[in-house]
Amino acid sequence: MHVPRGEVRGVVVVLHGAGGSAQAGLDLLLAQADRLGLVLLAPASIGATWSAITGGEDRDTPALDAALADVLARQPIDPARLAVAGFSDGGSYALTLGLANGDVFPSVVAFAPGFERADRRRGRPSFFFTHGTRDEVLPIDRTSRPLVAGLRRSGYPVTYREFDGGHGVPVALADEAAQWLLRPG
Repeated sequence: MHVPRGEVRGVVVVLHGAGGSAQAGLDLLLAQADRLGLVLLAPASIGATWSAITGGEDRDTPALDAALADVLARQPIDPARLAVAGFSDGGSYALTLGLANGDVFPSVVAFAPGFERADRRRGRPSFFFTHGTRDEVLPIDRTSRPLVAGLRRSGYPVTYREFDGGHGVPVALADEAAQWLLRPG
């Protein structure tokens, strides 16, 4: 967990990609956290990636729920300023959590996601996507482009940024995503 110096303006659950670590989750928005007043909660998946997206018993979501409850008890925050973000498999998990719990997470950031596996849809979250046009790990034509189109057809607000690059998160787009999280209303 990272708590910024000064005023807290939001809490973001940041989710690492497959084979990643809690630190990899933190690193997604750490450069922006102090400047913008973002508390970052970065859990580590119990397995090599998030169990909610691999199928079988979901051991990660209950642990995430407990950690988030603990953070919110210590860092009271406007519920409108709670978000979930992730990269790669973490982006897929963020989409899944955001769609299933849009009443909890009004804002979702997905950096180079592959898919979503929400078993239900609650609330009307807003989405911010980035994806590299030369991503060879999760090719954009099979992932973000159809995901964004489907969300838009379903009436969800989506901000979408493609960039010339591979499987990663450019600093400028991490900055834009962090600013987007703090947008009014």
